[in-house]
Amino acid sequence: MSQWINICPIDKILPATGVCALLNNQQVAIFRPHSSDDVYAISNIDPFFEASVLSRGLIVEHQSELWVASPLKKQRFRLRDGLCMEDESHSVAHYEARVKDGLVQLKA
Repeated sequence: MSQWINICPIDKILPATGVCALLNNQQVAIFRPHSSDDVYAISNIDPFFEASVLSRGLIVEHQSELWVASPLKKQRFRLRDGLCMEDESHSVAHYEARVKDGLVQLKA
């Protein structure tokens, strides 16, 4: 049975940034693209380099979708589902994320 796990207060994630959290020993990159309480979560591991860096990437908008550009070689991963724009075979895991009572939560 899945459950929601509290990660941190939403105000600990600055708008237009990402942070890294652990969920069941997996590194998860959590993004807050705007000043609203929207949050997105994908794997923190850049699959092209096996490096833990996606939470440090730049949030970009392309064709009305939000993406994060890896800080290494700038491959883009769609925040809503982890799809890699440049190479779908290198897409990353996506995690359900929400804000409830001021807390960022991930579904375990």
